[in-house]
Amino acid sequence: METDEFQLRLKGWRLATAEVLYYMPDHPALLQSFVWQTLDLAPAYPRLHQFLNFWKAEIEAVIHSVRLATGEVLAPAKVNAATMILHH
Repeated sequence: METDEFQLRLKGWRLATAEVLYYMPDHPALLQSFVWQTLDLAPAYPRLHQFLNFWKAEIEAVIHSVRLATGEVLAPAKVNAATMILHH
């Protein structure tokens, strides 16, 4: 994992997976699926919105729907103090 990605994860960015269902331009009755992953910041998801805006501007296919799945936030471990010591 790259240092930049690790730093983003520590700041609350998480893996976002978007499944885009779109109408095929040559066969508008058929739906095609496209899966895209990136690190993004919930709840605004700026990278996902940037990607979808690019799609609408540059790709001929019309989007039917988008499903989003996200991972957990990576954070430093929480350490609790032990109240007793066990011996073998």
